[in-house]
Amino acid sequence: MKPVLYRGRFAPSPSGSLHFGSLLTALGSFLDAKSQGGEWRLRIDDLDPPRVAPGATDAILRALQAYGLEWDGAVLYQSQRAGAYQAALDALRASGAVYACGCTRREIADSNAGQENAAIYPGTCRNGLPQGKAARAWRLDTRGACMRIEDRLQGAIEQDLERISGDFVLQRADGLFAYQLAAVVDDAELGITDVVRGADLIDSSLRQVYVQQLLGLANPRYLHLPVVVNAAGEKLSKQTLAPGLDLSHPQKTLIQALSLLNQSPPQDMTRASVAEILAWAGAHWHLERLPPVRHLSPAA
Repeated sequence: MKPVLYRGRFAPSPSGSLHFGSLLTALGSFLDAKSQGGEWRLRIDDLDPPRVAPGATDAILRALQAYGLEWDGAVLYQSQRAGAYQAALDALRASGAVYACGCTRREIADSNAGQENAAIYPGTCRNGLPQGKAARAWRLDTRGACMRIEDRLQGAIEQDLERISGDFVLQRADGLFAYQLAAVVDDAELGITDVVRGADLIDSSLRQVYVQQLLGLANPRYLHLPVVVNAAGEKLSKQTLAPGLDLSHPQKTLIQALSLLNQSPPQDMTRASVAEILAWAGAHWHLERLPPVRHLSPAA
C-alpha cells in the first residue's frame, strides 16, 4: 500500500439503511479527506452476524453512490478478517495483556449491585479463573490505563479506562471478536491516519488507543463530529426509527448536512448537481467552523 499523508475511512454497520445522522458523519469524513488530497476508504462492520440486516450492505453502498461519496480502493469486510483478529489477540495473550474470563453477564451485574455503573467488570478473573469456572471470553486488563487524545474538534479528552469502562472484552463468549479489537486491526491494515466519526464513539476511541499502544500500532488522529439527535434527544438510529435517506433528491439533504456542519453553502447551490455540491464543499471545508459540541438537532 502506497504511503499517503491522509487516509480516512467510513465504517458503517449493516444493521439498517443509512439515515441523516450517518450521512453527516460520512460527509464530514469524506470532505476532511478530500480537502487534504487524501484517500477515503470504506469498511463494512459486519462483525456481528445476528445484527446484520438482509440487504443492508447493498443499500449502504447504493446510498453512498447516490450521494456522490465514492470510496477509494476495495471495500473491507470485517466478516472476512477473523484470522487477522485472532493473530492480534494471540499477540496480546503472549504479552499478558489479556486474560480469560468465565463470568456471565448476570454474575457481573450481581457483583456490582448498587454500584453507580453496574456494567463495569469488577476484575473477578484477573488473577485466574475461579474454581469451577471455564473460560468464556477474553478481557483486556485496564489497570493503570489512563488514555488521552487531542481531538481535532472536541479538544483534549482523558479517561481512566479501569474506572470508566473496566476490563473490556476483546473476544466474546460466542467466539466472535469484539469491535474494539477489530477496528484497531483494520485501521492498521488500511493505514488509516485520521478517524472522523460521531462523538458517541469517543469512549471507543480511548479504548482503541490503548489497544493500539499494546500492539505497537500507530495512533491515528481523531475528530469526533456531533451526533444528530431527534426531538426527544435520542441519537438517530435504527432503534429510534430514523428514516432512511432519500436517494431520489440527494442535493437537498447534502445542503442540509453542510448547513448543520456550519459550512455555509451558498443559496444558489440548491440547483447544483451532487458532484458540484461536493466539489464546492471540498474546496470550502473549514474545520474551524464545525460546531464543537457532541449533539446536534436538525431543527437547531
